[in-house]
Amino acid sequence: MKKGVMASLGCLGISIIGILVLAFGVIMYGIKFHNSVIDLNENVEKQWGNVESAYQRRADLIPNLVNTAKGYAEFEQGTFIKVTEARSKATSIQIDPSNITPEQLKQFQQAQSGLTSALSRLLAVFERYPDLKANQNFMELMNELERTENRINVERNRFNEEVKPYNKYIKKIPNKWLARWYDFEEKSYFEAEDGSEKAPDVKFDFK
Repeated sequence: MKKGVMASLGCLGISIIGILVLAFGVIMYGIKFHNSVIDLNENVEKQWGNVESAYQRRADLIPNLVNTAKGYAEFEQGTFIKVTEARSKATSIQIDPSNITPEQLKQFQQAQSGLTSALSRLLAVFERYPDLKANQNFMELMNELERTENRINVERNRFNEEVKPYNKYIKKIPNKWLARWYDFEEKSYFEAEDGSEKAPDVKFDFK
């Protein structure tokens, strides 16, 4: 009788130990998952800051371009106004990097695409004024704009490269269940709008 009781207690003890080990394993995996997602999310947020910085640099160059051009293209006031308005709209949209929603990203992209289109029209105006293109300050601004456009493209691609491992990680099983528990959601990629894949051509023949 005692042997049977001891055997039952032994089995119960083993079961309890097994449950505790399993629970400990689940808790540790949950902690590991949470910390990994935090690291991946931090990378995304940091890179988004670089994207915004590159776009802001472009926005900062536009007033100088417009002011330099006004002395040579005084009859292009309509174009100047449109690019200034597009710049104002683009810089007014702020996104919380810790909560980049598809809706916010789409709004940001649309505003930046509007500024890209306005900037393209402005550059077309510049082509009609040889004296403007010979201005040293204008040449320096255009060179800086070209570098900035290239930087925007690089930072956008890097942002997508950071989003990819984050999305893959939280979609794997059992991570997808833990992601729901911790409220980690899939992030959107930065995609060019139709017709805006190509950055404004800022190269001029200054000869």
